[in-house]
Amino acid sequence: MDKIRPRHPEKVKNQVNPIKKKPAWIRSKLSDSKEFFLTKTVVNQHNLVTVCQEANCPNITECWSKRHATFMIMGDTCTRACAFCDVKTGKPTKLDQFEPIKIANAVKKLNLRHVVITSVDRDDLPDGGSTHFKEVIEATRKKNPNTTIEVLTPDFLRKGDSYKIILNANPDVFNHNIETVPRLYVKVRPGARYFSSLELLKNAKKNNKQVFTKSGIMVGLGEEKDEVIQVMDDLRSAEVDFLTIGQYLQPTVKHHPLDRYYHPDEFKNFEKIAKSKGFLLVSSSPLTRSSYHADEDFAKLKQNKHN
Repeated sequence: MDKIRPRHPEKVKNQVNPIKKKPAWIRSKLSDSKEFFLTKTVVNQHNLVTVCQEANCPNITECWSKRHATFMIMGDTCTRACAFCDVKTGKPTKLDQFEPIKIANAVKKLNLRHVVITSVDRDDLPDGGSTHFKEVIEATRKKNPNTTIEVLTPDFLRKGDSYKIILNANPDVFNHNIETVPRLYVKVRPGARYFSSLELLKNAKKNNKQVFTKSGIMVGLGEEKDEVIQVMDDLRSAEVDFLTIGQYLQPTVKHHPLDRYYHPDEFKNFEKIAKSKGFLLVSSSPLTRSSYHADEDFAKLKQNKHN
Protein backbone atom coordinates (compact mmCIF):
# COMPACT_ATOMS: atom_id res chain seq x y z
CA MET A 1 0.00 0.00 0.00
CA ASP A 2 1.31 3.43 -0.89
CA LYS A 3 2.31 5.72 1.95
CA ILE A 4 -0.05 8.57 2.76
CA ARG A 5 2.02 11.71 2.84
CA PRO A 6 0.72 14.67 4.86
CA ARG A 7 0.92 18.04 3.13
CA HIS A 8 0.81 21.63 4.22
CA PRO A 9 -2.47 23.36 3.28
CA GLU A 10 -0.62 25.81 1.06
CA LYS A 11 0.74 22.94 -1.00
CA VAL A 12 -2.57 21.21 -1.57
CA LYS A 13 -5.10 24.05 -1.93
CA ASN A 14 -7.69 21.44 -2.93
CA GLN A 15 -6.23 21.56 -6.41
CA VAL A 16 -6.16 18.50 -8.62
CA ASN A 17 -3.64 18.48 -11.46
CA PRO A 18 -4.05 15.42 -13.71
CA ILE A 19 -0.80 13.59 -14.37
CA LYS A 20 0.21 13.47 -18.01
CA LYS A 21 1.09 10.13 -19.54
CA LYS A 22 4.82 9.54 -19.69
CA PRO A 23 6.48 9.37 -23.11
CA ALA A 24 8.34 6.31 -24.31
CA TRP A 25 11.74 7.69 -23.28
CA ILE A 26 10.77 7.87 -19.59
CA ARG A 27 10.33 4.43 -18.14
CA SER A 28 11.27 3.00 -14.74
CA LYS A 29 12.58 -0.55 -14.61
CA LEU A 30 12.00 -3.31 -12.08
CA SER A 31 14.87 -5.40 -10.79
CA ASP A 32 15.39 -8.67 -9.02
CA SER A 33 19.18 -8.41 -9.00
CA LYS A 34 21.16 -9.50 -5.96
CA GLU A 35 22.89 -6.12 -5.80
CA PHE A 36 19.54 -4.28 -5.64
CA PHE A 37 18.37 -6.37 -2.70
CA LEU A 38 21.75 -6.10 -1.00
CA THR A 39 21.46 -2.31 -1.08
CA LYS A 40 17.90 -2.50 0.20
CA THR A 41 18.96 -4.84 3.01
CA VAL A 42 21.81 -2.59 4.15
CA VAL A 43 19.53 0.46 4.16
CA ASN A 44 16.88 -1.39 6.18
CA GLN A 45 19.32 -3.01 8.61
CA HIS A 46 20.76 0.37 9.56
CA ASN A 47 17.32 1.98 9.72
CA LEU A 48 18.40 4.65 7.22
CA VAL A 49 16.38 6.99 5.04
CA THR A 50 17.19 7.46 1.35
CA VAL A 51 15.99 10.17 -0.99
CA CYS A 52 15.72 7.38 -3.56
CA GLN A 53 12.68 6.05 -1.70
CA GLU A 54 11.26 9.20 -0.13
CA ALA A 55 11.26 11.21 -3.37
CA ASN A 56 10.23 8.21 -5.51
CA CYS A 57 13.27 8.59 -7.75
CA PRO A 58 12.79 6.94 -11.17
CA ASN A 59 16.39 5.73 -11.14
CA ILE A 60 16.24 3.72 -7.91
CA THR A 61 16.40 0.35 -9.66
CA GLU A 62 19.45 1.20 -11.73
CA CYS A 63 21.30 2.92 -8.90
CA TRP A 64 20.58 0.35 -6.20
CA SER A 65 21.61 -2.41 -8.60
CA LYS A 66 25.01 -0.69 -8.61
CA ARG A 67 24.94 -0.31 -4.80
CA HIS A 68 24.46 3.44 -5.16
CA ALA A 69 22.11 4.97 -2.60
CA THR A 70 21.70 8.62 -1.65
CA PHE A 71 21.34 8.82 2.10
CA MET A 72 18.91 11.39 3.49
CA ILE A 73 19.85 12.45 6.99
CA MET A 74 17.93 14.16 9.81
CA GLY A 75 14.74 12.20 9.28
CA ASP A 76 12.12 11.73 6.59
CA THR A 77 10.00 14.80 7.42
CA CYS A 78 10.74 18.21 5.91
CA THR A 79 9.88 21.61 7.37
CA ARG A 80 9.31 23.00 3.86
CA ALA A 81 6.43 22.33 1.48
CA CYS A 82 7.91 22.62 -2.00
CA ALA A 83 5.26 22.00 -4.64
CA PHE A 84 7.43 19.62 -6.70
CA CYS A 85 8.71 17.35 -3.94
CA ASP A 86 7.28 14.05 -2.72
CA VAL A 87 9.07 14.08 0.65
CA LYS A 88 6.48 14.46 3.39
CA THR A 89 6.05 17.74 5.24
CA GLY A 90 5.45 18.15 8.96
CA LYS A 91 7.11 18.41 12.35
CA PRO A 92 10.43 16.54 12.30
CA THR A 93 11.62 14.19 15.02
CA LYS A 94 14.75 14.70 17.12
CA LEU A 95 18.10 14.08 15.47
CA ASP A 96 19.48 10.56 15.73
CA GLN A 97 22.86 10.92 17.46
CA PHE A 98 23.89 7.52 16.11
CA GLU A 99 23.09 8.40 12.48
CA PRO A 100 26.67 9.43 11.56
CA ILE A 101 28.08 6.03 12.48
CA LYS A 102 25.11 4.25 10.85
CA ILE A 103 25.86 6.05 7.58
CA ALA A 104 29.56 5.30 7.91
CA ASN A 105 28.89 1.59 8.46
CA ALA A 106 26.46 1.42 5.55
CA VAL A 107 28.99 3.04 3.21
CA LYS A 108 31.54 0.46 4.38
CA LYS A 109 29.21 -2.49 3.77
CA LEU A 110 28.27 -1.23 0.32
CA ASN A 111 31.96 -0.57 -0.45
CA LEU A 112 31.13 2.81 -1.99
CA ARG A 113 33.79 4.76 -3.85
CA HIS A 114 31.62 7.88 -3.75
CA VAL A 115 28.67 8.63 -1.48
CA VAL A 116 25.98 11.31 -1.72
CA ILE A 117 24.50 12.61 1.51
CA THR A 118 21.46 14.87 1.45
CA SER A 119 18.84 15.93 3.98
CA VAL A 120 15.40 17.29 4.52
CA ASP A 121 15.14 21.00 5.35
CA ARG A 122 15.39 21.47 9.10
CA ASP A 123 14.33 25.07 9.63
CA ASP A 124 13.52 24.10 13.23
CA LEU A 125 17.22 23.74 14.10
CA PRO A 126 19.32 26.83 14.94
CA ASP A 127 22.00 25.86 12.41
CA GLY A 128 19.67 24.17 9.93
CA GLY A 129 21.40 20.87 10.64
CA SER A 130 24.86 21.86 9.43
CA THR A 131 26.58 20.45 12.54
CA HIS A 132 24.89 17.10 11.97
CA PHE A 133 26.05 17.16 8.34
CA LYS A 134 29.59 17.75 9.59
CA GLU A 135 29.37 14.81 12.01
CA VAL A 136 28.13 12.51 9.24
CA ILE A 137 30.97 13.60 6.93
CA GLU A 138 33.61 13.08 9.62
CA ALA A 139 32.29 9.67 10.71
CA THR A 140 32.01 8.50 7.10
CA ARG A 141 35.52 9.63 6.24
CA LYS A 142 37.03 8.07 9.35
CA LYS A 143 35.47 4.70 8.55
CA ASN A 144 35.97 5.01 4.77
CA PRO A 145 39.12 7.08 4.12
CA ASN A 146 39.15 6.28 0.39
CA THR A 147 35.51 7.20 -0.24
CA THR A 148 34.80 10.61 -1.72
CA ILE A 149 31.88 12.49 -0.19
CA GLU A 150 29.26 14.65 -1.91
CA VAL A 151 26.71 16.64 0.06
CA LEU A 152 23.41 17.94 -1.31
CA THR A 153 22.36 20.58 1.18
CA PRO A 154 19.36 22.75 2.02
CA ASP A 155 19.70 26.52 1.52
CA PHE A 156 20.20 27.32 5.24
CA LEU A 157 17.98 30.35 4.73
CA ARG A 158 18.23 32.76 7.67
CA LYS A 159 20.87 30.56 9.33
CA GLY A 160 23.79 32.93 8.79
CA ASP A 161 27.14 31.27 8.14
CA SER A 162 26.08 27.84 9.35
CA TYR A 163 26.87 26.37 5.91
CA LYS A 164 30.56 27.00 6.66
CA ILE A 165 30.43 24.24 9.26
CA ILE A 166 29.87 21.75 6.42
CA LEU A 167 32.57 23.25 4.23
CA ASN A 168 35.06 23.09 7.09
CA ALA A 169 34.54 19.31 7.07
CA ASN A 170 35.90 19.37 3.50
CA PRO A 171 33.37 17.44 1.43
CA ASP A 172 34.60 16.69 -2.07
CA VAL A 173 31.44 18.09 -3.70
CA PHE A 174 29.09 20.76 -2.32
CA ASN A 175 25.75 20.57 -4.10
CA HIS A 176 22.73 22.80 -3.64
CA ASN A 177 19.95 22.67 -6.22
CA ILE A 178 18.57 25.91 -7.63
CA GLU A 179 15.60 23.75 -8.81
CA THR A 180 13.78 26.19 -11.13
CA VAL A 181 13.79 29.66 -12.68
CA PRO A 182 13.22 32.77 -10.50
CA ARG A 183 9.75 33.50 -11.89
CA LEU A 184 8.39 30.17 -10.63
CA TYR A 185 9.83 30.26 -7.11
CA VAL A 186 6.66 31.58 -5.46
CA LYS A 187 4.64 28.62 -6.74
CA VAL A 188 7.28 25.89 -6.90
CA ARG A 189 9.63 26.68 -4.02
CA PRO A 190 7.73 29.14 -1.78
CA GLY A 191 9.93 28.64 1.30
CA ALA A 192 13.14 29.46 -0.58
CA ARG A 193 14.67 32.47 -2.31
CA TYR A 194 16.41 32.21 -5.68
CA PHE A 195 19.15 34.72 -4.98
CA SER A 196 19.80 33.27 -1.52
CA SER A 197 20.49 29.91 -3.15
CA LEU A 198 22.79 31.58 -5.66
CA GLU A 199 24.61 33.36 -2.84
CA LEU A 200 25.04 30.09 -0.97
CA LEU A 201 26.72 28.47 -3.97
CA LYS A 202 28.89 31.53 -4.55
CA ASN A 203 29.97 31.66 -0.91
CA ALA A 204 30.65 27.92 -0.82
CA LYS A 205 33.22 28.27 -3.59
CA LYS A 206 34.64 31.42 -2.03
CA ASN A 207 34.98 29.71 1.35
CA ASN A 208 36.60 26.53 0.03
CA LYS A 209 38.26 26.77 -3.37
CA GLN A 210 39.12 23.06 -3.32
CA VAL A 211 35.52 21.88 -3.24
CA PHE A 212 33.61 21.20 -6.45
CA THR A 213 30.30 23.06 -6.46
CA LYS A 214 27.24 21.65 -8.14
CA SER A 215 23.63 22.63 -8.76
CA GLY A 216 20.62 21.30 -10.60
CA ILE A 217 17.46 22.51 -12.30
CA MET A 218 14.25 20.74 -13.36
CA VAL A 219 12.48 21.55 -16.59
CA GLY A 220 8.83 21.00 -17.39
CA LEU A 221 7.41 23.28 -14.71
CA GLY A 222 6.41 26.04 -17.11
CA GLU A 223 9.75 27.78 -17.64
CA GLU A 224 10.89 29.29 -20.93
CA LYS A 225 14.14 28.34 -22.66
CA ASP A 226 15.67 31.80 -22.23
CA GLU A 227 14.93 31.60 -18.49
CA VAL A 228 16.84 28.32 -18.23
CA ILE A 229 19.78 29.89 -20.06
CA GLN A 230 19.70 32.83 -17.65
CA VAL A 231 19.93 30.39 -14.74
CA MET A 232 22.99 28.86 -16.40
CA ASP A 233 24.59 32.32 -16.58
CA ASP A 234 23.72 33.03 -12.94
CA LEU A 235 25.26 29.74 -11.81
CA ARG A 236 28.44 30.37 -13.77
CA SER A 237 28.65 33.83 -12.18
CA ALA A 238 28.57 31.97 -8.85
CA GLU A 239 31.47 29.77 -10.14
CA VAL A 240 29.42 26.57 -10.05
CA ASP A 241 31.40 23.72 -11.61
CA PHE A 242 28.77 21.11 -12.39
CA LEU A 243 25.21 21.53 -13.67
CA THR A 244 22.49 18.87 -13.82
CA ILE A 245 19.29 19.31 -15.85
CA GLY A 246 16.45 16.80 -15.59
CA GLN A 247 12.79 16.36 -16.39
CA TYR A 248 10.26 17.27 -13.70
CA LEU A 249 7.99 14.30 -13.00
CA GLN A 250 4.80 15.23 -11.16
CA PRO A 251 4.53 12.93 -8.12
CA THR A 252 0.76 13.19 -7.49
CA VAL A 253 -2.28 15.16 -8.59
CA LYS A 254 -1.76 17.43 -5.57
CA HIS A 255 1.68 18.60 -6.75
CA HIS A 256 2.63 21.37 -9.16
CA PRO A 257 1.26 20.52 -12.61
CA LEU A 258 3.61 19.28 -15.28
CA ASP A 259 3.72 21.76 -18.13
CA ARG A 260 5.29 19.42 -20.67
CA TYR A 261 7.82 16.67 -21.30
CA TYR A 262 11.03 17.73 -23.01
CA HIS A 263 12.39 15.53 -25.78
CA PRO A 264 15.87 13.99 -25.28
CA ASP A 265 17.15 16.15 -28.15
CA GLU A 266 16.17 19.26 -26.20
CA PHE A 267 18.22 18.04 -23.25
CA LYS A 268 21.19 17.54 -25.57
CA ASN A 269 20.76 21.11 -26.73
CA PHE A 270 20.70 22.36 -23.14
CA GLU A 271 23.89 20.40 -22.50
CA LYS A 272 25.59 21.96 -25.50
CA ILE A 273 24.60 25.48 -24.40
CA ALA A 274 25.66 24.87 -20.78
CA LYS A 275 29.06 23.52 -21.81
CA SER A 276 29.61 26.64 -23.89
CA LYS A 277 29.08 28.66 -20.70
CA GLY A 278 32.13 27.09 -19.10
CA PHE A 279 30.81 24.45 -16.69
CA LEU A 280 33.38 21.75 -15.97
CA LEU A 281 30.67 19.13 -16.36
CA VAL A 282 27.04 19.04 -17.51
CA SER A 283 24.57 16.18 -17.12
CA SER A 284 21.37 16.80 -19.06
CA SER A 285 18.79 14.12 -19.83
CA PRO A 286 15.16 13.29 -18.97
CA LEU A 287 16.15 11.05 -16.06
CA THR A 288 19.09 13.10 -14.79
CA ARG A 289 18.89 13.70 -11.05
CA SER A 290 21.34 15.30 -8.62
CA SER A 291 22.97 12.04 -7.57
CA TYR A 292 22.43 10.04 -10.76
CA HIS A 293 25.79 8.52 -11.81
CA ALA A 294 27.42 10.68 -9.12
CA ASP A 295 30.49 8.48 -8.75
CA GLU A 296 31.25 8.39 -12.48
CA ASP A 297 30.58 12.12 -12.74
CA PHE A 298 32.98 12.88 -9.90
CA ALA A 299 35.74 11.05 -11.75
CA LYS A 300 34.94 13.13 -14.86
CA LEU A 301 35.01 16.33 -12.81
CA LYS A 302 38.51 15.61 -11.56
CA GLN A 303 39.70 14.71 -15.04
CA ASN A 304 38.17 17.83 -16.60
CA LYS A 305 39.72 20.05 -13.96
CA HIS A 306 43.11 18.45 -14.57
CA ASN A 307 42.78 19.00 -18.30
